[in-house]
Amino acid sequence: MTSGPGGVPRPRGLQYPLAVAERILVVDDEPDLLELVRFNLDQAGYRVDTAQSGREAMTMLRRSAPDLMVLDLMLPDLSGEDVCRQLRADPRLAHLPVIMLTAKSEEVDRVVGFELGADDYVSKPFSPRELVLRIRAVLRRGSGAPPSEGPLERGALRLDAERHRCTVQDQEITLTAKEFQLLESLMRRPGRVMSREKLLDEVWGADIAVTTRTIDTHLKRLREKLGVAADLIETVRGVGYRFAE
Repeated sequence: MTSGPGGVPRPRGLQYPLAVAERILVVDDEPDLLELVRFNLDQAGYRVDTAQSGREAMTMLRRSAPDLMVLDLMLPDLSGEDVCRQLRADPRLAHLPVIMLTAKSEEVDRVVGFELGADDYVSKPFSPRELVLRIRAVLRRGSGAPPSEGPLERGALRLDAERHRCTVQDQEITLTAKEFQLLESLMRRPGRVMSREKLLDEVWGADIAVTTRTIDTHLKRLREKLGVAADLIETVRGVGYRFAE
């Protein structure tokens, strides 16, 4: 472990890309940790903005949305949960990838984060290498979607992947990035049973350590948002999910 600017430790042996254009917003109320994360992401080639409170983060987000946000759950003014709720309620920001960063590690806390639309979850204490790899994986999944084959329609439900829009009875539904990807994955395979493990690999990626309960949490929220179209997503007990033929 060598030292970088300000004495911040820099892990040895990390190979980072030299020209990554993505911009990351890191939100945490601990100055030392904020500088540690900022330094390591800067070394990884990312452009980094920082905020030390939830309100400051929301102001920055509304002014200019980053490519991804690393968000501490425990903030002094506006909690990370409240920031995430406001984010997902704003159509301009609803699809922003979010990685939760928190000292909490119990499964129930992870479930709360995923229910709020988080894309991944890293518990403190963490290694800078792990955080960089998680960020890279989330951004890679977001940019590596296959070309659209046109809007998908079934009954009152319409999903336009090219425009990233979902409507039910011609009313637009705001979905998180993961909810949208899950729905698209199921709609492109009507009648085919998708196991939870398959959905995790396809939407989160095999390199992200999340449990199959994450799928249940996201699909529960997705069904609530779809309203009259919710029954198109069928549960196959003991196996997974299927989009109705």
